[in-house]
Amino acid sequence: MEKENSTELEQVVIRFSGDSGDGMQLTGTLFSNISAILGNEISTFPDYPAEIRAPQGTIGGVSGFQVHLGSGKIYTPGDEADVLVAMNPAALKVNAKGVKKGGVIIYDVDSFEKSDLEKALFVTENPFEELGLSDTIQLVPVQLTSLTQESLKDSGLDNKSIVRSKNMFALGLVCWLFNRPMDQAIHFLEDKFKKKPAILEANIKVLTDGFNYGNNLHLSISTFVIDKSHDVKKGRYTSICGNTSAAFGLIAAAEKAGMQLFLGSYPITPATDVMHELAYRKDLGVKVVQAEDEIAGITTAIGAAFAGSLAATNTSGPGLALKSEAIGLAVMAELPLVIIDVQRSGPSTGMPTKTEQTDLLQALYGRNGESPVVVLAASTPANCFHYAYMASKIALEHMTPVILLTDAFIGNGTSLWKLPKLAELPEIKPHYVQEGMQGCKVTCRDEESKVRFWSFPSMEGFQHRNGGLEKDYEKGSISTDAANHEKMVNTRAEKVDYVANSIPDVEVVGDKDADLLVIGWGSTQGHLTSAVEKLNKSGKKAALAQFTYINPLPKNTADVIRKYKKVVVCELNSGQFATYLRSKVSGVEYLQYNKVQGQPFTVTELVEHFTTLA
Repeated sequence: MEKENSTELEQVVIRFSGDSGDGMQLTGTLFSNISAILGNEISTFPDYPAEIRAPQGTIGGVSGFQVHLGSGKIYTPGDEADVLVAMNPAALKVNAKGVKKGGVIIYDVDSFEKSDLEKALFVTENPFEELGLSDTIQLVPVQLTSLTQESLKDSGLDNKSIVRSKNMFALGLVCWLFNRPMDQAIHFLEDKFKKKPAILEANIKVLTDGFNYGNNLHLSISTFVIDKSHDVKKGRYTSICGNTSAAFGLIAAAEKAGMQLFLGSYPITPATDVMHELAYRKDLGVKVVQAEDEIAGITTAIGAAFAGSLAATNTSGPGLALKSEAIGLAVMAELPLVIIDVQRSGPSTGMPTKTEQTDLLQALYGRNGESPVVVLAASTPANCFHYAYMASKIALEHMTPVILLTDAFIGNGTSLWKLPKLAELPEIKPHYVQEGMQGCKVTCRDEESKVRFWSFPSMEGFQHRNGGLEKDYEKGSISTDAANHEKMVNTRAEKVDYVANSIPDVEVVGDKDADLLVIGWGSTQGHLTSAVEKLNKSGKKAALAQFTYINPLPKNTADVIRKYKKVVVCELNSGQFATYLRSKVSGVEYLQYNKVQGQPFTVTELVEHFTTLA
């Protein structure tokens, strides 16, 4: 129930931050899920270190989870936080600069002893003054650790387990602050800890005590109310992360096509959760093989495709490099295969938990020989479902490998997702051989689309061999003829180009009279959309074209780009899409705005840059 001293807000940004072992990802996820169920639009950004456990209390071990929720359309996790929950001085130091003027910092006063300040490299005993925090920021000291210990003193748990529960006290407090109901939070805890009743009981008690602490003391701050989103259409909603969304998209595509789904994979951050989610779905007939390495992962998937399954593999940048030879094999064998690449900072191991649009050129060209594949890029956690589904549809209907690019930002981040109805999803018609075509060769294909017909073991009359050597266009047998090789290379390229006939045009949003066109691709959509909207509201004119179909490009791409006097391509890399566009749409001066810091854009930095161009 809304409280008398509540303040209504249209949107708010909250950041939970502490040590890797403080449970900040769980805390943020629970709060996000509650908000999604209540009908709020959400966008989240988990930000955690690569180290399994850096020294406790140090800056290197800080883990954070930011959630932006509101009653209107939410495109990004937000630039700055209205509320920061800091579990220790290191968390404060890392995140203080990202708190809005007039914001609130709730901190665990028990973790701000002299030794804690030294671990976080503070040189004075007043970290807030040392950081130059404005007087407008409200500091709310709470004894999170000792209050948790008091709450669970009779629980029978050891002190270490008790202290680990302080994140639930913080969650209860924030639920009070933003009028989130306890029953939903308890429901999520029951689902997560159903096999650990003692831990479940302790967490529920601490959560409730945290809520009651705020409710009873009021902490000298008013609570806040965020209404349901006005833009949400009728339906069932939940919060979903991009990796889970992509996994569900594969499952839906297999069901729609009437096929078995097979995933051959090898664990790699930040893509592993795709495999985990599919491994849970034995009840839907999903087959998952955790192979001994990336190469084995993709080659088992190619074997599954040869045998007639919807075959997929998932990875991140270094794994995509290892899979390159096998992707070339799938190109040569003309087998349907979906490769989900959750991009991260590189090169090599790089920063494995940080986001970057690093792999576009690798996806387009990172194989030997002429080996074109279809490349797509999801743009939100929720639409990872749609693009995984469409990647499967294209692979099955056009007999080609399809690479779906996501990244750590949307793979781990969450957004509001409307559960789709299978009957309303686009039809999938695998390009099977037809009755009466018995005896046709492995290279037998539709002459308009150049898509070869798919036959597989157990189909009587369609025995064939397939492999990585070049084939004769007519006979399907191994061929080393020069002219035939060129014909086959061109045919495989034409097949991929033909996909442009079945993908939507790129849409332009923003001011229709603008001279400036902002171009982005993939996960930058939310930040670019927000920046262009802000620019237009300020009186400057700009438009946005966000690309999700990369190869082939939408058929109207050249017409759209050549319409504008200025074109700026914005990417979380050094200019890979700009380089690609120069090769596809010539005669255009492509300006660039690039960021390679392992972090998403901020709306503020984009607006500042676009203002100099518009």
